Amino acid sequence: MKEETFRLNLASRGRRLRAGAGVRALVGETALRASDLVAPLFVTEGRESADPGPLPGLRPMSVVDLIKECRALAKLGVCGIMLFPRVETELKDEDGRAALDPDGLVLRAVRAVKAAVPGLVVMTDVALDPYTTHGHDGVLTPDRKDVDNDRTVEALARMAVLHAGAGADFVAPSDMMDGRVAAIRAALDAAGFGRTGILAYAAKFASAFYGPFREAVGSAPAAGKRAPDKRTYQLNPANRREALREVLEDLEEGADIVMVKPAGLCLDIIRDAREATLRPVAAYQVSGEYAAMVAAARAGWLDLDKARHESLLAIKRAGADMILTYFARETAEALAGK
Repeated sequence: MKEETFRLNLASRGRRLRAGAGVRALVGETALRASDLVAPLFVTEGRESADPGPLPGLRPMSVVDLIKECRALAKLGVCGIMLFPRVETELKDEDGRAALDPDGLVLRAVRAVKAAVPGLVVMTDVALDPYTTHGHDGVLTPDRKDVDNDRTVEALARMAVLHAGAGADFVAPSDMMDGRVAAIRAALDAAGFGRTGILAYAAKFASAFYGPFREAVGSAPAAGKRAPDKRTYQLNPANRREALREVLEDLEEGADIVMVKPAGLCLDIIRDAREATLRPVAAYQVSGEYAAMVAAARAGWLDLDKARHESLLAIKRAGADMILTYFARETAEALAGK
């Protein structure tokens, strides 16, 4: 007896739209482009690059090497960088005064990059943690039990004006102090830098995934190990509504772009921000996310190229217009077929 082939009577078969690479490309809903990426880069003094660990994407570079990297990124279609300093230990103090040096490392680096690669969008981190001996994002109160919100904001506003004067296209306050976006906007406008934008770390969570970054900027020995607790100013990872409130407040204060950090752990927050505003939304795939994928790939547990692309695609799909990622160069090379 001949067996009959079982057939489902289906009007719709989703697999028709997955049948081949061409069909999948035609119906693809989310595209990842090199121009969606911002490369976080670390700069240090001297001509020799320092390497604090095994992760090449977190290697601080001399200004000379920084310019070379920026040129390479621009040729690949990456439109922007976020600049962070690795400050020499002898320049650090309790109040982070080196952040206000008119000839400081970041300012010299911004000038050099804008002169060498003028079309590249340069964003600068506005925070005191790379400059303080205690590793916190602000000036401490006299009893050292808390971060002094208002004194810190005053310093950040002055810092932002210096960065704008050096040529930064966007200043990016990452401290999570109350009122800092409004104060920075007012200071920039008063100093004649009305065209300098603010990318606000609007929803920055107190995450366990920042460790490799702190090694790169040299704040790891102090960060999170001395009172006060960073959880007194960074967001509680349990709180979704509070994150959206912070996003909306930064927009009201004058932020041009709002950012969610860390990206991969906060896809719901990215989507909330995307639905709450027509302004651009950024997301930061942080150092711990990067390090975890690199380590897993080195152990043979996953394909790094595929995992990298999938992770970035998920962040873009959640609603991010731009993604800060240590994979920026590798991703741009892959997209270019190099």
